[in-house]
Amino acid sequence: MPNRKTIRLKNFDYSSPGAYFITICTKDRKEILSHIVGTGVPDGPRNILTEYGKIAEKYILEMNAFYEHISIDNYVIMPNHIHLLIRIHYTVATDGPPRTSVPTNSVISQFVSTFKRFCNKEYGENIWQTRSNDHIIRNQHDYKNIYEYIETNVIRWDKDCFYLKE
Repeated sequence: MPNRKTIRLKNFDYSSPGAYFITICTKDRKEILSHIVGTGVPDGPRNILTEYGKIAEKYILEMNAFYEHISIDNYVIMPNHIHLLIRIHYTVATDGPPRTSVPTNSVISQFVSTFKRFCNKEYGENIWQTRSNDHIIRNQHDYKNIYEYIETNVIRWDKDCFYLKE
C-alpha cells in the first residue's frame, strides 16, 4: 500500500472536545447523493436527495444516537459530497493504556469510518472516496462562518470546488 502523506494537524488529539468541519466525498466525485434543481428561480435552488442521499441522511441522524458524546450541529448532503459540523462534547475514558493522538484512532476517524461502513452496507457497494477532509474549528467566528457555509452551500453549488461542469 502506498505511503500517504497525512493532512492532519501534527500532535493534535482529534478526540478532544471541540468542533470539527468534515467533508466526505463520493468516489470519483460521482454526483449520486442529490440533485440541485431550480437554480435561477425566485425561491432559489432546492436540494433533492437521491436514494443514496436518503440513506446517508438516515445514518447522519442515527450517528447522534450512536455516539452519545458527539453531536452533529449542521450538515448538508450535496450531489457528490457531504459537509458535517461535528461537536465532541467530552472525551470518552478507556480502560486501556493512555491514548495517544494518533489520528487513525481519533473520534473523528471512527465517526467517518462508521458512517461510511453503515451506508455502504445498505448500498451494497462502496461509494466513498478513501479519505475525508477535516478542519479543527478554532473559535466562534470560525464556527459561525462554517455553519453559514453549510447553510448556503446549495445556493452556491455552481461555484463550489466540488462542482463538476458537465
